[in-house]
Amino acid sequence: MHFPKLVSSNSIAMEIHASASVLYILLLLCFSFSTILLQAQAETFKYCEKSANYVVKVSDVKILPDPVVKGDPFTFKISAYSPETIPSGDLVYEISYAAAAGAPPATFHHDLCEEAPSCPLPAGYFTLTHTELLPSYTPSGTYNVKLTFKDYKDNQLTCITFPFKIGSESSVSAA
Repeated sequence: MHFPKLVSSNSIAMEIHASASVLYILLLLCFSFSTILLQAQAETFKYCEKSANYVVKVSDVKILPDPVVKGDPFTFKISAYSPETIPSGDLVYEISYAAAAGAPPATFHHDLCEEAPSCPLPAGYFTLTHTELLPSYTPSGTYNVKLTFKDYKDNQLTCITFPFKIGSESSVSAA
């Protein structure tokens, strides 16, 4: 005769405890990973002045591709929110090479209507898009961008800084 194996309540309790421990560890790892991702995302840009109350609130900065490839176009995408309509304005990009401390930045002025999805820019969420093409001889390394957004009356709406990298590869082959 074959008798069924008896399972003690202690062994069931140990299995439940082990399963709960594994689940707790998995939840802790997921929480830690999501916190790291949020911190990394939050550190992609900084406001120029921490205490300033800018009208336009930036939520994200993306650089595509990342790192930038010499000789290929790349794009800055700045996601933001404005509580009010912005009829027109200017975007000023100051780009400096991190390895050349003290050197003056290259400054580029762009009309808001060239980079905004519509003009005037209605109140609400929007994305500014700016595409550039760097020459293949641009030095590789980290660059810093200071973006100042002003309205048509020259009032500063926001100001952010963010880094971007230019890789050592070039899409242009040496002939």
